[in-house]
Amino acid sequence: MELMQAATRQKHGSPASSGVMQATLPQAPPPRLSSPAVVVAQAAAAASAAAVPDSTPPTSTWPGAKPVPFLMAVGLGLALRFLVPIPVGITVQAWTLLSIFPLPVGAWAFLAVSSAIATKTLTFSAAFSAFTNDVIWLIVVSFFFARGFEKTGLGERVATLFVKLFGKSTLGLAYGLSVAEVFIAPAMPSTTARAGGIFMPIINSLSLSAGSKPNDPSRKKLGAFLVQSQLQGSVNSSAMFLTAAAQNLLCMKLAAEMGVIVPNAWVTWVKAAIVPALAGLLITPLLMYKLFPPEIKDTPEAPKLAQERLTKMGPMSRDEKIMLGTMAGAVCLWVAGEALGISAVTTAMLGLCVLLSTGVLQWKECLAYPAAWDTLFWFAVLVGMSGQLNNLGVISHFATQVGSQLTAANLGWPAVFGLLNVTYYLLHYMFASQTAHVGALYSAFLAMMLATGVPPVIGAISLGFMSNLFGSITHFGSGQAAVYYGAGYLTLKEVFGYGALMTIVNLSVPFDTKQGLIVLGLTVASGGGWLLSGAMQLTKDPRWLQLLQLLIVFWLTFVGKTTWHYVRLLEDRSAAAAAVRAQAAAVGGGDSSGTPERPTRQRRTRRA
Repeated sequence: MELMQAATRQKHGSPASSGVMQATLPQAPPPRLSSPAVVVAQAAAAASAAAVPDSTPPTSTWPGAKPVPFLMAVGLGLALRFLVPIPVGITVQAWTLLSIFPLPVGAWAFLAVSSAIATKTLTFSAAFSAFTNDVIWLIVVSFFFARGFEKTGLGERVATLFVKLFGKSTLGLAYGLSVAEVFIAPAMPSTTARAGGIFMPIINSLSLSAGSKPNDPSRKKLGAFLVQSQLQGSVNSSAMFLTAAAQNLLCMKLAAEMGVIVPNAWVTWVKAAIVPALAGLLITPLLMYKLFPPEIKDTPEAPKLAQERLTKMGPMSRDEKIMLGTMAGAVCLWVAGEALGISAVTTAMLGLCVLLSTGVLQWKECLAYPAAWDTLFWFAVLVGMSGQLNNLGVISHFATQVGSQLTAANLGWPAVFGLLNVTYYLLHYMFASQTAHVGALYSAFLAMMLATGVPPVIGAISLGFMSNLFGSITHFGSGQAAVYYGAGYLTLKEVFGYGALMTIVNLSVPFDTKQGLIVLGLTVASGGGWLLSGAMQLTKDPRWLQLLQLLIVFWLTFVGKTTWHYVRLLEDRSAAAAAVRAQAAAVGGGDSSGTPERPTRQRRTRRA
């Protein structure tokens, strides 16, 4: 919420209080003192001003929680606890815990956990049980990695290098920035830090050099396109790697609490996401270029500016080399950690030890990084209380109720899978944080998937993907959205409009895992083709017409591909079942007059 408020203040020209937002736009230089006499004169003026009593009455502002939101939140909790009838099958303790479930903010989390202990809803040890969770500490250490990227300048160097390589045209510039974020994302799990600390300053510098200014009609020359492309594409780089965003790790932790264990999570996540995420990264800049075109098509000065920046930065410093080597080693151990018996959090801790022992980071810098410690507290409280809700049967109760209705509708798990994913995605319009969305809805939606027969790993990972993809649909839906919108190059209409368009694109890309095929949005895709066909009859803008034609081809290709894969999946399952029955009959003394086709079908099944 602080990022959203800072973005709104920056949009209307008032100073932002967020450190991220201050790093986004150039700051006005402090006034220079020309002589000692000026210093004396200013000191005298300040002293005389202090001596004159101020006739203006002091404004008294309440320094605590804002009364209206505070009373609303407390009132909703009390109403849920005492006015809403407790469903049959849920205990009073479980219902009380649901009524005081916290928001993902440090102060709110402390109020909630204190209330849970004071009302004896939870014991002290149960309330703080998640503070020993390895995933929580992996997130905290990853924040320190992000701090190392910012301090050493390695992230800026990587991004500037790709600007130099791809920046001869505006479209190439957008692709260069997208590729740079892919390289940085697995070792920098804060999307807000990547946006505010690395990419927005570079985009702002390039735009100003091209005469494209924020909050000005000239923003459409270059800045608006680059910001829109980076905002919409950043969700794919966050979805590509498990360690690219904090909410990814939270999803895997919540899934594990529900009994869904993803084997070799880092590698499995990458295998499932790499193809669709890369497809999204390739499609997004091109779509934005066609639909939201910049006035400047060629940027021959961009590589030159990037080279000048690299020259000014000089060769890689000692700290940059250590940071690069540490992160390369961490990624390697994350990939091979399961085979070596080294957990992900142990890898992260060893990496931080290297940074501390070599002086790349100082411990006092870690202590002075409030984002990490604030996340530690509210993440741990959120995960702990969510786990207690699951243990008390609240989540399973609602999931069973909804799941039974979906099962009775005889939709089949692929249709239920697509419906729940789309619903989970669209509900993000009600949330101002990705982690808040995950904490509130992830466990419930995963439980509904499990109750309707969706394969556990597929359900867990797909909801994790959705938790990234909806980060660009509003200006307040994620930290990076607040940063990019607050820069002043986009209007609210543009953010919401193109966010809705990219919703169609993002929900159209199926994700495949090693454990099975995910058929994502088949119903939405088939219906979307008809909607686009009707829209073609209404529009007269040639740019929109060209885009709609492209999307119709994309829809039809997607529907054909997913349907074909689904049919193949059913055929392979039938073949596997027939092979199992044949083997059982042979072992049991049944029909053993097998034909040569059986081994062939078994081999075909394994190959498939």
